[in-house]
Amino acid sequence: MSRRPLPPELLTGSFTTHAADLAGVSRKRLRRSDVYVPSRGIRIPAAPAAGAGGPAACLHAYSDLDDVSVITHHSGGAFWNIGLPGWLQEDWRVHVARRRDGSKPRRRNVVGHRLTFLPGEVVLVGGLRVTSPARTWLDLAALLSIDELVAAGDSLVVEHGPDFPVPRRALATLGDLQRIVAAHPGMRGVRTARAALPDIRVGADSPQETKMRLILCRAGLGEPVLNRILRDTWGRARVWPDAAYPDRRIALQYDGAHHADPWQQAVDERRRAVTEALGWKEIRVFKEDLDGDRPFVVEKVRAASGREPRERTVGAPNRADSGPQVYVRAI
Repeated sequence: MSRRPLPPELLTGSFTTHAADLAGVSRKRLRRSDVYVPSRGIRIPAAPAAGAGGPAACLHAYSDLDDVSVITHHSGGAFWNIGLPGWLQEDWRVHVARRRDGSKPRRRNVVGHRLTFLPGEVVLVGGLRVTSPARTWLDLAALLSIDELVAAGDSLVVEHGPDFPVPRRALATLGDLQRIVAAHPGMRGVRTARAALPDIRVGADSPQETKMRLILCRAGLGEPVLNRILRDTWGRARVWPDAAYPDRRIALQYDGAHHADPWQQAVDERRRAVTEALGWKEIRVFKEDLDGDRPFVVEKVRAASGREPRERTVGAPNRADSGPQVYVRAI
């Protein structure tokens, strides 16, 4: 006997058993193998509808459990697409909070919290009750190191204007982060948040770009400019470096794993050619250039600046700055 298909409204992501009751789906049907049970009262279709999925769809049922449950911490970070470290992205548990005068959520695969929320710190987005971007960042301060929190903050305040291939609006401003820290002086993690605030900048599209900026600053090479646009003699935007030293005409491009793709390599080669035609040097930076106690990106920038390089660290990467380059921003 074939199973009765789930109604379309239950195929978009997680749903509560109450929602299934309202849709006329029996509890017996919810026990079939094509429905997962991540936690009490919550179900997830094994084969969601085409185009469904993503953090919002997976989290929706958890804020539907009642009228007060709120998605928080790195679950909220996943929803807002905040730049989180890899170790935290691997934590699949869902963080759910209720107000401090209520009971702490207790269920399988859920990390429960009792928190104090000020007006505006909980928002409703597409039916999902979640902490605001700034409040999510502040909650993350209890879990992250200072540099990891700087990267998370960078991912919230980043924005790109109409001259960029993909314009982008900030989810929060630096002022928003400063105000929310000031509003919670005794909150867990607030010292980390205060320490991170001075290093947050607009313009970094990924945690690795933030890491690159912090390394260069701490190496005494000066703070690179983010969101610098390289234009041709007609004023047209041609290249969008991840970071730049305009006084030295050095453009830095962080190339992640996807830059190994042959098509992307061709795009990268065009980017380099255009950069050099505009009279700039391009430095390609790879993940391994940012690793270790003496990151090799420092030597790359010193060499491009014409400064005397320090003794090279044994085993430091020595990748040639050649290869495919663009009219498209590499992130």
